[in-house]
Amino acid sequence: MGLDYEYIDGQTPLDEDEKEGLLIPTIATRGELDEFEQQNIEQALLWSLNRSFKAETVFTEKFIKALHKRMYGDVWAWAGEFRKSNKNIGIDKYQIPTELRYLLDDAKFWYANNTFSPTELTIRFKHRLVSIHCFPNGNGRHSRLMADIIIEKIFKQKVFSWGATNLVRQGNTRTTYLSSIKAADNGDIQPLITFAQA
Repeated sequence: MGLDYEYIDGQTPLDEDEKEGLLIPTIATRGELDEFEQQNIEQALLWSLNRSFKAETVFTEKFIKALHKRMYGDVWAWAGEFRKSNKNIGIDKYQIPTELRYLLDDAKFWYANNTFSPTELTIRFKHRLVSIHCFPNGNGRHSRLMADIIIEKIFKQKVFSWGATNLVRQGNTRTTYLSSIKAADNGDIQPLITFAQA
């Protein structure tokens, strides 16, 4: 297949069979892929803006898969399907359904019992979701849109700025974002909360 590009720090390399799922065979460069994915993501954003969601809808495997499909379904045949290979990050592929169920159950409990502030609940959810790494590609962007939907639609608060830049490109903001993810991996969620609001 013609798609061959270098990955930047924190990106998940695609396996050859995953690359075969590209629905637009004329894409040959990273820039072209980013452009088509961004167009698809913007359609998903418009879809989410025009709807209201309840916690019992958002905190489900069905919603998580459906949102990923809306974000990438025009570009990748496997959009909305759990990955079938292990990656450089994320849990073992066979643990995805179980770990996601634990996360969803935890989120429902946190929400019902006001365990955390709306911001902390949302960022904890985002972090665990990206750590599970459900999909072959797009997990960071997917988890950030999930967080924006949770904070805006469920908690009726302003969406996060996420450093107010494109985190798909290498740069200082992406480095700060990845550092905040690593801090959360080590139990310190505050840098990721700070980054989301920066």
